Amino acid sequence: MRPNSMAILNSNDIMPTNADGTMGFKQNSDLFYLTNIDQEESVLLFFPDAKEPQDREILFVIETNEHIAVWEGHKYSKEEAIQASGIKNVKWLSELDSTIHRLGLQAESIYYNKNEHPRNASAVETRDERFFKKLKSLFPLHNYERLAPLMHQLRPVKEAEEIEVMRHACSITEKGFRRILSFVKPGVHEFEIEAEFLHEFIRNRSNGFAYDPIIASGKNACVLHYLENKDECKDGDLILFDVGAVYGNYASDMSRTIPVNGRFTERQRAVYDAVLRVMKEAYKILVPGNTIVEYHKQVGSIMEKELIGLGLLDKTDIKNQDPNWPAYKKYFMHGTSHHIGLDVHDVGDVYRKIEEGMVFTVEPGIYIPDENIGIRLENDVVIKTDGHDDLMANIPIEAEHIEELMNQ
Repeated sequence: MRPNSMAILNSNDIMPTNADGTMGFKQNSDLFYLTNIDQEESVLLFFPDAKEPQDREILFVIETNEHIAVWEGHKYSKEEAIQASGIKNVKWLSELDSTIHRLGLQAESIYYNKNEHPRNASAVETRDERFFKKLKSLFPLHNYERLAPLMHQLRPVKEAEEIEVMRHACSITEKGFRRILSFVKPGVHEFEIEAEFLHEFIRNRSNGFAYDPIIASGKNACVLHYLENKDECKDGDLILFDVGAVYGNYASDMSRTIPVNGRFTERQRAVYDAVLRVMKEAYKILVPGNTIVEYHKQVGSIMEKELIGLGLLDKTDIKNQDPNWPAYKKYFMHGTSHHIGLDVHDVGDVYRKIEEGMVFTVEPGIYIPDENIGIRLENDVVIKTDGHDDLMANIPIEAEHIEELMNQ
């Protein structure tokens, strides 16, 4: 941060639905990362150069009362907020305006927290955005800076404690996957499988899915973000799962593809093994010093060879391909890896060199609509200087192992 600067972060809103309905609360990831506070209407202010030491880090939380306790349940006391966050100066939210006015007059610059994720396309105004308008009216002559680039430097490299929470989320995901391997058979519906996953996640103290689950059988597996999960799973088809449990606000992200009847056909097995080979080769180049941009190009070359081997591409396709949209993208149109952490698509600069402690997915896939085949495999891995720590190493992935477990 620049000298004599103040930064302010707000919790997310509880979003409305209709009438008096609301969605479940999901804390702002930056605020949670810095405070460990998982409660609505919380605000973090930090001002490293404040004249008084107690003003350099302040947490604001809502003051509870008997009515709130009866209707909404327990809220943090000041003592509990100090214990959870490590921040010694905790104030009630009612003191925010006066504190902002007092400290804002000392500061020269104010850092504003905006969701600058490249995939963000939301038109909904956030609590941070509303607060920014208020600050601009209060302090029109101050300098305003972006907090997101600083958070995007901090969050991609995970602390050991973060990795252990993610490992636990992955272990819950494993339990869900093993549960459905004995449940799936011709005639079950995608939504029934979703329910089996959710049952296992919640009974293991997860809050549920880290993102909307994909349970895609047959032709649905070729729709990358298929979310309807409504169709019957038919004999001879494959089912593609893209699911993950959330634990302690940290996400897991797993993809597996299994045969509905417990046995791959010869063609399904050939495509499955090709995807698995690409995945194993991708591990070898997802290493410190590489970048995600270069890595994706390298994985594309590996996939190209596998698609030729499957008869889906030939040398003429490669010779005549558009460099901006290589031939392999007809069958593998998404990226192979993304950061994962507090958000499934966690923040991080794709041009930054990969470092030890970063956590990525590895998720190649091949999609052949004409053959009713869509296969994606995905694990979450921690980057190490001497290899990888695969957080999903215990989740079955080899075709023989999948068939064995389904036919026990």
